[in-house]
Amino acid sequence: MPQSTMFPSTYLITPEPATGAPLAAFITSLDRALQAGVRLVQLRAKTLAAAQYAKLAAEALAVCQCYEARLLLNAPADVALTLGADGVHLTSTRLMACASRPLPSALLVSAACHDARQVLHANAIGADLLTISPVLPTTTHTTAAPLGWRRFRELVALTSIPVYALGGMTADTLYDARSAGAHGIAAIRSLWAGVVNEAT
Repeated sequence: MPQSTMFPSTYLITPEPATGAPLAAFITSLDRALQAGVRLVQLRAKTLAAAQYAKLAAEALAVCQCYEARLLLNAPADVALTLGADGVHLTSTRLMACASRPLPSALLVSAACHDARQVLHANAIGADLLTISPVLPTTTHTTAAPLGWRRFRELVALTSIPVYALGGMTADTLYDARSAGAHGIAAIRSLWAGVVNEAT
């Protein structure tokens, strides 16, 4: 398992590409976030068909490589292998369906966790990094009850895997996240906007 020092303190989760907008506009925004200092990216884009996602992933991988940033695909593991991505992000559903680690150790496995059962399963399959969410209220998942920092800290204590706090995170919450045991913060809107205050 990679050492936590290999990971930056910020983890960008991309927003969904705007309906009808050219993919080039998405790549331009990604490039801007990378210029601002992002070095770990999860390509989410769940609204795209498989062929469109593969095309976008290939372009995103090329721009990430220009900045020596790592790209994880929120997609089946075989897609990440086929496209040569740096790893995969498992949704909580995909995580719980995994009986073992879905990728070789040379690639990264990120996992989304929302409760203790999921954190423990991520431990069992040998994930490399976790997101635990939602910590604070978020406009992305308005119906999900926030965990709060106290519960977040309890979940972090269940694992030695580097954890990113997700949900309502900005550069201003990085200190709170680290005080609660997180390695760093994961975010969509605040990091996509190119606002990064990297402090590793």
